[in-house]
Amino acid sequence: MMKLNTLFVAALCAGALLTSCDPKTAQENQLKYTHTSLADGDAFQFFEIVGAKAVYEVDYATYAESASASSQTKQLSAKVKEVYGAILPGLDSIAIVNQVDFPVKGAEVFKATPAAADSTGTVTAAFSDEAYVHHVQHEAAIVKEQFTRLTRNTNKGLQDFAKANLEKVTELFTLAGGKEDEHAHH
Repeated sequence: MMKLNTLFVAALCAGALLTSCDPKTAQENQLKYTHTSLADGDAFQFFEIVGAKAVYEVDYATYAESASASSQTKQLSAKVKEVYGAILPGLDSIAIVNQVDFPVKGAEVFKATPAAADSTGTVTAAFSDEAYVHHVQHEAAIVKEQFTRLTRNTNKGLQDFAKANLEKVTELFTLAGGKEDEHAHH
């Protein structure tokens, strides 16, 4: 009877040991307890940069639409809201699949700066159409570069997402006055 009890306890211990070595369980625990992600370095950088910029740009565009008198700026800000607004839900979905925290924690939040008077009493406008257009062009170029890089990622789902949205971001970049570099070699 003693041998039977010993064998039973040994079998129970071996069973517990073998089930704890399941690779899926190990992966789930690693992701749960260490905040690691399934995204590689380039993809993680994409989420950090594009995720932060998309939220910021939508808020800035909303402000620009109301602060600007220029129809061109209003058209550009509407396009910014359309492009980034369409990207955000997809970005959120692929972030969940790749186990990346989204929205990005600590990302800059847009705050409108009120008009200010300098030491001579001259009031400077808080919003400039020209500065906004330049800002959109600059930020769209950064986002476009991130989407271009993601099209070459090893993760097929991320590649597909990038390919599906690259044209929208390129269109926004061009609308803001950006020029495509025809001689760029990747």
